[in-house]
Parts: sequence; structure tokens; C-alpha cells
Amino acid sequence: MTADLISRARAGDGAAFQALTEPYRRELQVHCYRMLGSLQDAEDALQDTLLAAWQGLAGFEGRASIRTWLYRVATNRCFNARRSASRRPGRNWDMPDVEPLEPTGLGEVVWLEPIPDALLEGAMDVPLGPEARYERTEAISLAFVTALQVLPPRQLAVLILRDVLGFHANEVAEMLDSTVESVNSALKRARAGLHRRLPPTEPAPAADSPAEQVLVANFARAYESGDVDALVALLTDDVFVSMPPIPLEYQGRDVAARLFGRIFRSGRRVDLVPTRANGQPAFGAYLRATTGIRHGSGLFVLTLTGAKISAFTRFDSDLLPRFGLPRSLP
Repeated sequence: MTADLISRARAGDGAAFQALTEPYRRELQVHCYRMLGSLQDAEDALQDTLLAAWQGLAGFEGRASIRTWLYRVATNRCFNARRSASRRPGRNWDMPDVEPLEPTGLGEVVWLEPIPDALLEGAMDVPLGPEARYERTEAISLAFVTALQVLPPRQLAVLILRDVLGFHANEVAEMLDSTVESVNSALKRARAGLHRRLPPTEPAPAADSPAEQVLVANFARAYESGDVDALVALLTDDVFVSMPPIPLEYQGRDVAARLFGRIFRSGRRVDLVPTRANGQPAFGAYLRATTGIRHGSGLFVLTLTGAKISAFTRFDSDLLPRFGLPRSLP
């Protein structure tokens, strides 16, 4: 069946090419997202991948499966995207009625976007190779994707292909036009780099479990009411607050308390609409106004550790439509 589709696609049959590649489309998009840290960039890279595969199908020699070959094409398209786009610049603080708090640090990864859980359906159920080291949920978490972006491109690709997807070293070497020895060396360095940025933590409650639901409901109640004490009680001691593409970062519960206190004292109040991103609880935030129209003011993503919130990431409101959320509420 696959051989017939390849033959027809090589002859210019677009429907055959679509039938050949469609089963892998969603997982390739997630692969590009891990490589680039941006859903927008991942969508562009996926389109480049499919175009390159269509144009280069004559060069497919059949030594590997069509899936493996597509991963090779996608990985190289992502290399090109990283070289051409570099990293986008950060943005300035965007709460005119709130004076920003002095940050505890500036982000290494400024251009970062979450991925809606709706786009993960089907992509997370693909069979992994026997050498995969990470749980599916961990390998798409916001912390994991962020840590990946700091790695050099080839180390990043090797770690994803080997430890996340479980491809064999010889398959990865073939994909990257490299050697097994070079792949193993890059993997060793990538693991060390990732370990420095992802220390072991207590696992999060299972998605949609009663424990998660209670914690998320308590957060929403505290944030919507502007109750700093109730909000801070939900945070870990080393909670991490970031707002990409604003590069300011805040770490520690006391610092977070001052930041949220400053925001709440300004009179800013939002209504939160639940969603999910990167396998984590998330909210569309809508700023209350005297006009009655509540305009989107951001997308919040929570990272849970045990029974606490260990990270709060606020993204730009431009992302709301990608999550099926309106730009404003009546």
C-alpha cells in the first residue's frame, strides 16, 4: 500500500502524497514545536517540511520508513528556521497602570509560545521507540520545551529524536548526515545541559484529577478576587513567574507576592476562562472594564508540583484565538 502511494505521489498524484503523509502530520507538528518553541514557527516549518518532501520524494530511497524520512526532512527544516529567524526580540512591560517590579533575572528564552492540548490529540499516542526516556506528558511540558530551546540545535535535535521519540542512534545519524559516535557525544552533552535546567521535582497531579481540579479552582478564585494571601498560599517556595516575550523573570514566593500585590493594588481584575496548554492547566484572562466589554489581557499557564503551583507563565493575548478563546467577552 505504501509503495503504491509513493509511486503515485512521485508521478504527481497530490492525493496520494496527502494519504502518505497525513498520518504523520500532527506528530511532525509537535516535533517542530519542540524544536522551535513556537507554535507559529512550528506551523511554518511543517508546511516547509511537506513542500520539501513533495519536491524531494524522488530522492526517497526506501532505506528507512517514510515516517523516519519525514522526521529527517522536518528536523532539517527546523535547523533552517532557527538559523534564519534567530530569536525574536523581547517586548516591553505592557501593564501601563502597574510599575514593574525589579526582576530577579532576565529570560534566556524570550520567544516562547504554548501549544493547545487540542493539537496534541493523536500526536501523543504515536508509538515510541524502546530507547525513549521521557514520559509523554513531561516531554511536552512548558518547562521541558523551554529547557530545550537553550540547547545548541544539533544537541536539541539528537535529544528529541533519541530520548523523546526513541529512534536508534544509527537512525538519528542517518537523519543528521552524521555518525553514531557524533550522535552519542551530542546526546551526552544534551542530557547534561537539560539536567542542569530541569532538576527533579515532585510530580504534578494527573490531568483533570480531583487534586488538580481543587488546586486550579483555588487559584482562579484567588486571582479573580485579587486575594494575594490566598494566591501566595498556593505557591511553592521557589515559584517561578515569567511573561514571554517580556524578558522579566521573578523567582521565589516573597518576590511573587510583591509582584501580584502590586498588580492587584492597581485595581486590575480579570475573569478567567479555563483551557489547557502543554498538558497543563491554563486560562484565558479578560480584563474587567467599566464599559462592560472585557478584553483579553493574556493567557496564563500553570505548572503544578505536588499540591502547589511551581510556575506561573503569562503569554500575550494574541494567542487566545489559537485556544478557541475569543479576543473579548461581553
